[in-house]
Amino acid sequence: MHTPSRAAGGPSGLGVALPYTRAAHRTGGVDVTADTIPSRLFEQARRRPEAPAYYVRRDGVWHATSWKQYASEVRRAARAMLALGLEPGQSVCILGFNRPEWTIFDVAAMCLGGAPAGIYTTSSPAEVRYIAHHCEAPLVLVENHEQLHKVLRERDALPALRAIVLMQGVGVPQERPEGLQILTWEQFLAAGDRVLDAKVYERIAALEPDGLATLIYTSGTTGPPKGVMLSHRNLAWTASVARELVDGRPEDTVLSYLPLSHIAEQMFTIHGAITTGYSVHYAQSIEKVPDDLREVQPTVFFGVPRIWEKFHAGITAKLAQATGLKKRLVDWAMDVGRRVAEVRSRGGQPQGALALQYAVARKLVYDKVKPALGLGRARLCVSGAAPIAREVLEFLAGLDVIVLEVYGQSEDCGPTSFNRPQRFRFGSVGPVIPGVEVKIAPDEEILVRGPNVFLGYYKEPEATRETLVDGWLCSGDLGRLDADGFLWITGRKKEILITAGGKNIAPKNIEATIKNHPLVNEAVVIGDRRKYLTALVTLDPEACKARGIDMARANDDPAVRAEIQRQIDRANEELARVEQIKKFTILPRNFGIDTGELTPTLKVKRNKVAEIWAREIEAMYAE
Repeated sequence: MHTPSRAAGGPSGLGVALPYTRAAHRTGGVDVTADTIPSRLFEQARRRPEAPAYYVRRDGVWHATSWKQYASEVRRAARAMLALGLEPGQSVCILGFNRPEWTIFDVAAMCLGGAPAGIYTTSSPAEVRYIAHHCEAPLVLVENHEQLHKVLRERDALPALRAIVLMQGVGVPQERPEGLQILTWEQFLAAGDRVLDAKVYERIAALEPDGLATLIYTSGTTGPPKGVMLSHRNLAWTASVARELVDGRPEDTVLSYLPLSHIAEQMFTIHGAITTGYSVHYAQSIEKVPDDLREVQPTVFFGVPRIWEKFHAGITAKLAQATGLKKRLVDWAMDVGRRVAEVRSRGGQPQGALALQYAVARKLVYDKVKPALGLGRARLCVSGAAPIAREVLEFLAGLDVIVLEVYGQSEDCGPTSFNRPQRFRFGSVGPVIPGVEVKIAPDEEILVRGPNVFLGYYKEPEATRETLVDGWLCSGDLGRLDADGFLWITGRKKEILITAGGKNIAPKNIEATIKNHPLVNEAVVIGDRRKYLTALVTLDPEACKARGIDMARANDDPAVRAEIQRQIDRANEELARVEQIKKFTILPRNFGIDTGELTPTLKVKRNKVAEIWAREIEAMYAE
């Protein structure tokens, strides 16, 4: 095995992780010694009571809620949970899009020693039942009647369930099952009016750093979801280190729109915000994210690769229309942007002629393009949750949008490694974060150890033993560490294809190259136990619409097939013969969450793709 690697200092000069803080302070007259996310919330409310904690858009205006009010809302929700009998160690489930009630319910449960568990809004009734039953939740918060009905359909299979709470603005249905309370948000909060605040503070004071704080249910690419148990120490430690790595500031603001069931969005919306004190704007809906982004102009923006790929495709389509002087100006500005990014990747700033060129390019190009995207004020852009093509990152850097890739998983609170604003390399997932160790096993699997590594899988000791070995988290990902300490992901252990000739092939990089084309939405390499590799390709609907391509018939369109073939040929040029794609099929529709090919975080379920598109796959091997 390689020697364990520790990250070098980030922008703050941090050489090791922040120590876990146990400095005593008083919350509500009760001594609190454990440094937890709940205790940090009340500390923010004490130190910065009138500063904005979050914003919600109503009647065309973004309305702010202060840290004092936010803490009061959490405290009142915790009192209501006490009134409804929530005991330490019990779970609550949350099913809904990002809203203040989601976060308030989550943090309130943590205050009481409970473990909140988010459920993706796209989950089927059966998936909702699985999680709510698995964690034995007595309380469930739902966003609307659609989500309520998912729970009610499975009511008989949820013996622990005692009450369902509705988010604001949702009325209680006329028909209600016996033995189950259904409460509006206002009724829920009122339930705790006779409970003293002191009872909440006593529970906060009793929290143990290594106690269970939250359950993150994996999105299930390889089977039923598993409940990742994260401790109060895991969350608080990771949020502190993240703040130091990116120089987090109270004046920052983020847009909350990715699923809060995922640890990455929780870190940005809940734990990072409470730790640093920046404000959160809750997106109106997933459909309105582009509009909200342009209005809010966040200083920190996190996106999954598909978000950045859509930026890339949209800008590429518009730039293709540019001609003459305008085209030459954009090409020049993008060349300047790439050279500036190269300087910044080593911790420098543009000097001399490059600095002058950058100032001109910024005024003529960047300052027009970035606000139109919603990134006019963004000082930190992050991509995570899945691999992203290096070409996309380099393209955006040409427009002065430097997107830094983070790597990790729910099992280590989100980050294992992270490209820093002053130390990054496109294509890598950055240096290991301070205080975390990484080593590469003989089979190239990435192993992780540190204060962010989880407690284990809830109720699954065997899966825990397989994943946590001698204190090391077996990530399931394959990678390498270069001489400068940057981590590079080379594949997924469980996604390795073994051809009929016995060759092991990691499909990730091949797929990323194919996807680096404006027409391509998704690519999946096929070839396990086969004589050669093939690929399933889906097309981008917007790109097809702009070019008049009928996606349903694209596989029979010679011009489209020729264009995709050229992209595959470019990929094949860099590959060994056994790794080259011999055939491909363009599918008539995109992969979807509802059709089973994607997880809620937009990861491809390879086994489902192979099952659903078996006929198309077999046709490529028929001859």
